Amino acid sequence: MQKEPLILVINPGSTSTKLSVYRGKREVYAETLYHTAEELSAYRRITDQYPFRVRVIEELLRKNGFGDALFDAIVARGGLLHPLEGGTYRVNEKMVEELLEARYGEHASNLGAIIAWNLSRTRGIPAFIVDPVVVDEMDQIARLSGLPELPRKSIFHALNQKAAARKAAERLGRKYTEVNLIVAHLGGGITVGLHKQGRVVDVNNGLDGEGPYTPERTGTLPVGDLIRLCYSGKYTREEMLQRNRGRGGVVAYLGTNDMREVERRALAGEPQWRLVFEGMAYQVAKEICALSAVVAGKVDAIVLTGGIANSELFVSWIRERVSFLAPVFVFPGEMEMEALALGAYRVLVGEEQAKEYV
Repeated sequence: MQKEPLILVINPGSTSTKLSVYRGKREVYAETLYHTAEELSAYRRITDQYPFRVRVIEELLRKNGFGDALFDAIVARGGLLHPLEGGTYRVNEKMVEELLEARYGEHASNLGAIIAWNLSRTRGIPAFIVDPVVVDEMDQIARLSGLPELPRKSIFHALNQKAAARKAAERLGRKYTEVNLIVAHLGGGITVGLHKQGRVVDVNNGLDGEGPYTPERTGTLPVGDLIRLCYSGKYTREEMLQRNRGRGGVVAYLGTNDMREVERRALAGEPQWRLVFEGMAYQVAKEICALSAVVAGKVDAIVLTGGIANSELFVSWIRERVSFLAPVFVFPGEMEMEALALGAYRVLVGEEQAKEYV
């Protein structure tokens, strides 16, 4: 019997690097490396850190018995590239060059493909990224906003949303490309996407203030009042940007973005805390129902994922408002490492073709 492929998974964050080793679909090793401010201060740009991160990853692999492991592939979190269709992409020189230049923006996720490329070349194996943050499959009609200068953009939790969608399709006994799903990622940012037969054809821009309010983002605001507030003289441009992303949403109402505290105080019967917590669920439910119109209500399942999906109270408020549309599946937490590993696995076993970055 052919052995299951051995896959190294790398997920870089601003001050950490998550590592996993998968044998087929099963995780056999996991660890998170934390990098101190002192260690990182030696590097002017984020991408300058890659030789340091490669070195500490190799040291950790040796220490844990994987130094000479015959990996079949390395897969990493994708960074800021030009807009792409979802899927598994082979890391190539063009991709690495653009990430090193930070051509489309500077972010810790840019390190993923660069690190994977360096490690893979010394081992003579392929490197991949899966469903990077720039996945854009929106229909043209969904891009219309009402002002030509302000087209709607696809910026969402692509990796986790697509992983949860695939799990839901599997539970339905069908392929991801055969079903219509509405997936809500519930975390520090909240994005709700319509997955129509394998493509996310409409989704709110969760980064920049669209859709439901979140623990620290405002979401969609009354636009006339927003314009008047911007020109009121009370706030600078930077202060307004911070109020939109960082000091909006639950933080603006309650002074905290800790959803565990919010849930605890809501359950304790504190009216304002319960109102704001339920208000966020209310807006998520509205977003889900609005997206159902795109497919004329032909929704096979609704999927809730992300950290806040661990809250039974929050999930119950959404479920009672949307379950008339379709069954509701809940996959709490983030599945990034698993999603990355499975993306590489599907290519290695021939279930999917790797895409080329051009």
